[in-house]
Order: sequence, then structure tokens, then C-alpha cells
Amino acid sequence: MVLQTEPVAADTAVHSLPPVHRRRQLKLSDLAGIAFLLPVIAFLGLFLVIPIIRGIVLSMQDWTLISFVTGEAPFVGLQNFIDIVSDPDFFPISWQSLVFTVVSLVFQYAIGMGLAVFFSRRFPLSVVLRSLILLPWLLPVIVTATVWRWMFNQDYGVVNSALFGGADIGWLSNTDLSLWAVIIANIWLGIPFNMVLLYGGLQSIPESLYEAAALDGANGWRSFWSITFPLLRPVSAVTLLLGLIYTLKAFDIIWVMTRGGPVNSSHTLSTWSYQLSFEGDRALGMGAAVSQILVVITLVFGLIYLWALRREEAR
Repeated sequence: MVLQTEPVAADTAVHSLPPVHRRRQLKLSDLAGIAFLLPVIAFLGLFLVIPIIRGIVLSMQDWTLISFVTGEAPFVGLQNFIDIVSDPDFFPISWQSLVFTVVSLVFQYAIGMGLAVFFSRRFPLSVVLRSLILLPWLLPVIVTATVWRWMFNQDYGVVNSALFGGADIGWLSNTDLSLWAVIIANIWLGIPFNMVLLYGGLQSIPESLYEAAALDGANGWRSFWSITFPLLRPVSAVTLLLGLIYTLKAFDIIWVMTRGGPVNSSHTLSTWSYQLSFEGDRALGMGAAVSQILVVITLVFGLIYLWALRREEAR
């Protein structure tokens, strides 16, 4: 009761003031609100808006190695985008990006879901095992990539010696296998992230639903499809969207393991953008154009997620 009467009393006090004082009071409260927003606006402008605008401008300039010396970068409009799309490597690398993203997301989500359901049951050492599975997420990506590069080594890698009887398989030197090698490493890297989010979602499902389903004769598989999977849909959407963003911009795991090779066979758009910008001719304009294409793809999927979320809330 006291909490409800205090705001009413304050509101009554404001309205009892003369109009001039009331406007002054409201202006002061508006100024205070703006003052609280200023740090957020400054942060977003400095670290989000300005880099985005700078990236867009850079993608429309002919930034080359000479520009680093002269400081001159002629405006070329959409020519960098036309050159990128006309490049013979664009569509193969785009296809590799699609395969890398879709396969990584599917296996990360499926394995993460399986582990989340498994660890939602209480059994001895479950906490210890769950902590061990989080290990890939806690390690720096460069460490993870170096370990997987060693494991896939053609001469002394543990993958060939333990799983293929010492066969001479060039996981990182064969153009047909290099992309799958980095996909396997990326799946391993993303499983803990998926498991943690889905495990948190499972904890919010009431146990009484499973008890009622068991009384109705539903087995474990039926309970999963009729209770767990539908109620985890919002968490699954967030997990897949964040996983999509992380996978699209994945760079270090690929660069450390293969540097996009051999013969561009494991390049994705993110590593190709880096290679165009900082290796060879240092064509920063073309590299920025590739990164803008990635931004547009991410923005499209983000908008699709927001549309699906609003549709789900409207039901």
C-alpha cells in the first residue's frame, strides 16, 4: 500500500504546481533522462555506428597498398561489389561458407541438445562431466585451432593413427577434406555454447508436465517431441541465431588451421575478406565489400528472427 501511495503523492505534488513551475519540473526530469542516455549513445556511436559507416565508405573506395602511402583512395561507388561478384572465387567461397555454416549449426545444435537432455538428469559426477564439456568454450580459439591442426596432421596426427590405422590422409592438405576438417573443429568448439543455453531452457520446463505425460503412458521419445522440443522453441531460436552469427564470422579457427587453403578450398567469406584486405595487394576496399555482404546476410537473418519472435508472441 505504501509503495502505491508514494508515486501518487509525488504526481499530485507535480500537478499542484503552477504551469510555469510544472514545465520547468518536467524539463529538468527530461534533461536528467537525456543525461543518463548520453553514455549509452556515445558508446554505441563510437564503437558501433562509426565503424559501420566507415566500413560502408571503405567498401566504396579504391583502397590499395599505394593508398597507405599517399592517403588517397578514389571513390568508386559499387565497383568493388561488382568486382567481388565477378571474381571466379566468389561463388565457390560463398558455397563453402554456406556448407560451413549449415553443417556446423546442425551438428552443434543436435549434439548440444542431446547433451543438455542427458545432463538434465541427476547422476553421480554429472557436475564434473558437465564442467569438462565446457572446456572447449573456455579455451582461447587459437589454442583450440592449434590442437586440432596437430590432431589432423598427416604425418603424426592422432586422428590418422587412432581412427584410420595410421593411414596417410592429408586432412589439411587435401582440397576435398580441408573444409570438413575445419567444420569438425568448429562443431567441437560450438557444442558447449549450445549445451549451456539449451540446458538453461530445460530447467524452466515444469517437471509436472513429464509426470503427467508418464501417467498417460508417454515414453521418453514421445515426451521429448511433445513437451521438451516445443517448449524449448524460443531458446532454440536464440541459440541458432547466435550460433549463426558466430559461425558466419568465424575466422581464427579456419585461419590458424588452413589459412583458407589449399587452393582456397577451406576459405569462407570472413577469411577471404581478411586475405583480400591484408595480404597480396592489400585491397582494403574489396575486403570491406566482402565484409559488407556478410553484414547484410547477418542483418537479414536477424530480421527473420525478430519477425518469428513477434509472430510467436502474438499467438
